[in-house]
Amino acid sequence: MQTRRRTLSLALAAGLAPLAAHAQGSAPAWRPTRPVRLIVPFAPGGSNDIVGRIIAEAAGQALGQPIVVENRAGAGSVIGAEHVARSAPDGHTVLINSAHSTVPAIVARVPYDTVKDFVGVAVAGFSPYVLVVNPQVQAQTAQELVALLKANPGRFNCATAGIGSGVHVGAELFRSLMKVEVELVHYRGGGPSVAALVANESQFGTPTMASSIGQVRQGGVRALAVLAEQRSPALPNVPSATEAGLPGVILEEFFPILAPAGTPAPAVAALGAAFRNAIQQSAGRLTELAGVAPRAGFESPDSVMKLVSDGVDQYTRILRAAGVQAE
Repeated sequence: MQTRRRTLSLALAAGLAPLAAHAQGSAPAWRPTRPVRLIVPFAPGGSNDIVGRIIAEAAGQALGQPIVVENRAGAGSVIGAEHVARSAPDGHTVLINSAHSTVPAIVARVPYDTVKDFVGVAVAGFSPYVLVVNPQVQAQTAQELVALLKANPGRFNCATAGIGSGVHVGAELFRSLMKVEVELVHYRGGGPSVAALVANESQFGTPTMASSIGQVRQGGVRALAVLAEQRSPALPNVPSATEAGLPGVILEEFFPILAPAGTPAPAVAALGAAFRNAIQQSAGRLTELAGVAPRAGFESPDSVMKLVSDGVDQYTRILRAAGVQAE
């Protein structure tokens, strides 16, 4: 009987051995040994802060360590991005920055290389910018706003999320293509810029959908158009730029998640898998709360960095065509 039991035990062990080996082989070879910092290079309340916080918890659960969102605002994301570029490439510091590709198009001396100093982890999603006004502004449509601005050159303030931010690019694009004279006021992130619009410190702007969608729905600001070819499902009653009579005023932000260059490939792979899983799990919340839609096709570090590099070219082309030079 003992011999038979031993034989069965050995047979069972032999049968489970390939499964165990397969499980070990499929498990990521890297895990963080302490909390991972997700650097948001803007103030709380902006689009990167909102998107980062939506996906951080699920990604941290997948990694077995919490992901701590840390806001390092200033210089249109340059301060936070430089901090990540100079951080130890050990997998414990990552960046989410929708302005990453806009900065070199508008800032002459960037203290890091936008592409070479980083490695791609994932892309949290895409979202159009929104043309909004303070409710006290006497303009119910985009065309009425353009007419109002042309009739009052230099009188109205346009809020941006900081020099070099995507919101800044959107403002420059609108200002140049619509041929209006307005005063650009640069705030320390999307949240403060939208707060200024609600308070009527600035009368209009082109904030991100994530930072403004709550105030649009609550009536704190009035949306005149989404800067896209088609309407957004997150704001279905707001006309597209094409419908609103804003030809060429098309701009979309995307949210790359990046690590410092030199981060070991196993760490990048584990981080990428965790964030992609979190993005997929959070797709409904990203769209509902931030107007951000995830897209497939960014599963490798190279594909993420190509998006960043192509973005630099796109934003540079947009700004130079609008007559805006890097400063």
